Amino acid sequence: MPAASAANVAQNAAQDCPRRILLPVNNGHLYALNADTGARCDSFADQGDLNLQANMQVTTAGEYEPTSPPVVTDKVIIVAGAVTDNYSNHEPSGVIRGFDVVTGALLWAFDPGNAEPNAIPADGKNYVANSPNSWAPAAYDPQLDIVYLPIGVATPDIWGGNRTPEMERFASGILALNATTGKLVWFYQTVHHDLWDMDVPAQPTLVDITNQQGEKVPAIYAPAKTGNIFVLDRRTGTPIVPAPERPVPQGAAKGDHVSPTQPFSDLTFRPKKDLTGADMWGATMFDQLVCRVMFYKLRYEGIFTPPSEQGTLVFPGNLGMFEWGGVAVDPQRQVMIANPMALPFVSRLIPRSANNPIEPEKGKSSSSGSEAGLQPQYGVPYGVTLEAFLSPFGLPCKQPAWGYIAGVDLKTHTIAWKHRIGTVRDSSPLPLPFKMGMPMLGGPIATAGNVMFITGTADNYIRAFDVTSGKPLWQDRLPAGGQSTPMTYEANGKQYVVTAAGGHGSFGTKLGDYIIAYALPDEPSSPAK
Repeated sequence: MPAASAANVAQNAAQDCPRRILLPVNNGHLYALNADTGARCDSFADQGDLNLQANMQVTTAGEYEPTSPPVVTDKVIIVAGAVTDNYSNHEPSGVIRGFDVVTGALLWAFDPGNAEPNAIPADGKNYVANSPNSWAPAAYDPQLDIVYLPIGVATPDIWGGNRTPEMERFASGILALNATTGKLVWFYQTVHHDLWDMDVPAQPTLVDITNQQGEKVPAIYAPAKTGNIFVLDRRTGTPIVPAPERPVPQGAAKGDHVSPTQPFSDLTFRPKKDLTGADMWGATMFDQLVCRVMFYKLRYEGIFTPPSEQGTLVFPGNLGMFEWGGVAVDPQRQVMIANPMALPFVSRLIPRSANNPIEPEKGKSSSSGSEAGLQPQYGVPYGVTLEAFLSPFGLPCKQPAWGYIAGVDLKTHTIAWKHRIGTVRDSSPLPLPFKMGMPMLGGPIATAGNVMFITGTADNYIRAFDVTSGKPLWQDRLPAGGQSTPMTYEANGKQYVVTAAGGHGSFGTKLGDYIIAYALPDEPSSPAK
């Protein structure tokens, strides 16, 4: 574009949208809205509408969903998206794209499944179907001009015998790209040949730390579903905390293979020992016995036990020890707050048969996207069932706790404190406030006042804790499930914490449409609504 034309476009954009909201929607579009009026920005893309399904082989509604906010620099909007896990091996591309922040014009692409990942399709061509995708939020370092994207695996997740080397090259790890050009800076793989959906599920956290030699190091903390937290130099991807390769169980399903080793970070919340029959639990002797019987019928040799027709106990489970909430960091106190979970799952491969055909019926829409129950995995030799490992009464077979809140000392990368968090009040038939330690969806936030807040537990509460000690400070009852990450802001000299209470289908918590704000007191006491 000539310089004069570019200047005119920028001037028009400043006039119709001096302040803008960039809103990705799960119909595969991104909208630019005037922040003051809500009107579309006419100078952006097609009258404020950017079609993210352009050059996709698969454009079925609902199969490509930008589930996280884009990263926005002074020049580029960086957008990625989710696809339907475990539906088939022919789904929309996981391509990551950079668009002009003013006009919406495509600047660059990084297609993880392409032999030339920066190639932009010519007219009539498409991005590689089923490329590994990045559905969780990304992070951006403006000094280095690097964007850090958590990357998943090419679907289907639970069988990988037909994946190409290109599909494996940038799967299940952290991808660092130059934000202006989209060129590769580095990639760090956290799971090799992932057969467990153990992708990187959360926004990585950027923080400068002081090591034991007194040197300041720009670090990135990437929590993984495995319970590992990978700590890397964000300039190079080199581990700061060691993550040695260790042997893992072998014996994949027919036609597949298993990596002989996997990386295990020294900073981890993964279980210190494998589960045994003695770890089986129940609200009664009956369901404890049933859980123990089910445990011994499953294949289980510890973490990374391969999927099987017999049925494999997956622990940490498919939900992961960490999910999309990520971690919080207090940079002054050099403390990280994490909220790991411990909930086993069961996966069972189902061989393809006449009753379970290789391909979906023509014209039939895709699955709902639920990651529990029967997953068809069309195009590969196996479907799969995925379920939480529960007793006949619907409670986890593993003994509590099922969820924790913890503090990590970033000077030593050791766990400073860890406590159970959450009750069964909103999960059991009777509203009993037993502090079992509950699973969570949503992460913590930390404030400069040495207080952290969390709303992600599977009970309807917002809670506050002391950052350095983990001491409970305050809690309040929410009108619905608070499976979200709160945020904090300042207005007119007053600090607030705001959270969404909408519930979550995966947890079966009470649904709602609430946004609730609390004012923090000037002196330590209970916040007020």
